[in-house]
Amino acid sequence: MSIEVKVPVLPESVSDALIATWHKKAGEAVKRDENLLDLETDKVVLEVPAPVDGVLKEIRFEEGSTVTSSQVIAVIEEGAAAAPAPATAPAAAEAPKAARAEAKEAPKGVDELSPAGRRVAVEENIDPSKVAGTGRDGRVTKEDLVNAGKGGGAPAAAPPAPAAKPTPGSRPEERVPMTRIRTRIAERLMQSKNSIAMLTSFNEVNLAEVVKLRKALGEQFEKANGVKLGFMSFFVKAATEALKRYPVVNASVDGSDIIYHGYQDISIAVSTEKGLVTPVLRDVQDMSFADVEKGIIGYAKKARDGKLGLDDLQGGTFTITNGGTFGSLLSTPIVNPPQSAILGMHTIKERPVVENGQVVAAPMMYIALSYDHRIIDGRDAVLFLVDIKNQLENPQRMLLGL
Repeated sequence: MSIEVKVPVLPESVSDALIATWHKKAGEAVKRDENLLDLETDKVVLEVPAPVDGVLKEIRFEEGSTVTSSQVIAVIEEGAAAAPAPATAPAAAEAPKAARAEAKEAPKGVDELSPAGRRVAVEENIDPSKVAGTGRDGRVTKEDLVNAGKGGGAPAAAPPAPAAKPTPGSRPEERVPMTRIRTRIAERLMQSKNSIAMLTSFNEVNLAEVVKLRKALGEQFEKANGVKLGFMSFFVKAATEALKRYPVVNASVDGSDIIYHGYQDISIAVSTEKGLVTPVLRDVQDMSFADVEKGIIGYAKKARDGKLGLDDLQGGTFTITNGGTFGSLLSTPIVNPPQSAILGMHTIKERPVVENGQVVAAPMMYIALSYDHRIIDGRDAVLFLVDIKNQLENPQRMLLGL
């Protein structure tokens, strides 16, 4: 029984997909739920599993082809077994010349020839190293060998020189097309820069109290919840409380309207080999620190494994990005439309600060808020950052919802 393999149903925001990689070839056996191919959309890479056990009978679209939702891309013969490998004995139709070729010892240098050229060299007992090559990079072609066998080819004065290797100071270049995901990221960034009146405000946070709290309770937290207590959960919870007090930062623009969201769905920027993605922690206002940490770990694993789904990336009312994981000291993050603001975290550095008239070393971090100045005034943006700063420097206030 033949079973059709179709492109998964794509959401309205994704019009088509690109076949990135086939993991099976026509004629190979497949098992149910085994990944057949990877489809690359402008947001995620989707795996298409085999619906049944059988043999991949037909592949209708090769790698690099663009396909649409529910389109048939392959056919599986259910329950069939893969055909046995063909015997390696020479074909009967090739007997006259092949037998003569096998009887001769292969001339030196034939391994570098094409299959057709190798056969001519063996049959005519031609030494390729003594034939002038006219192919690319001086390679000897089948035609060169045929001409040499007829006496029409001029013997080479010397073996062709190998292609020159790049030397120190050379300027090699390589042109590769953008992936679908990278193209979409570029479009979104340009859309943000061209459609939003973007402004960035900065502040700095003394994380000494958060460090103390993590040292004092981190081990108990991990035993109780099975995950470590990281810095990100403090920032996520602090941002959630600040968004409640400054709802315009959690809002979005729709034409001439402002949409105020009565919930906090926070997008967490995650870097992958294919580009930056922003999976969404939903209803963070109802989540505990442990829930946040588990959610972040789960998304990070799915991102590494290429398992993020489209539902994981849809929506979000506010974004947090952490360039500090790569050593960034300061940056101006770009707003992720239709959201109106994004918080940038950075690396923690010990710096001298003044406390009670004394200079002490403290773990300091610069934080940045980029925002849509069309609806968020500088006052709200600055007070929002100060609110986050106060919560992180007094984490007991955050824990008590103050």
